Amino acid sequence: MSPRDDHKTESEGDVLVRQKTQRPRKWRVLMHNDDFTTMDFVIEVLERFFKKNRSEATQLMLEVHQKGLAEVAQLSRDLAETKIAEVDAYCKLHRQPLQLSAEPT
Repeated sequence: MSPRDDHKTESEGDVLVRQKTQRPRKWRVLMHNDDFTTMDFVIEVLERFFKKNRSEATQLMLEVHQKGLAEVAQLSRDLAETKIAEVDAYCKLHRQPLQLSAEPT
């Protein structure tokens, strides 16, 4: 079996059964606009927690500001929940009300 093959094979009597390993479902991490969090803080969060460069972070910040919502990442459920918890703790530390949420793709 090649390293790229994500199928398992099992022998059941005279029948060969191939089971496909499913990749975990991705979750969209969404950032929500509010009237209090500064644009600079939003950019900082995007750079620090989502590894966006300054240009990407600025574009996402503007999308959040103008549309009220923007997708900032697609991650596994566990990683999405972890990132949201990290950002939430960071926002509380800096007294910023920035909110993130996650939804399945």
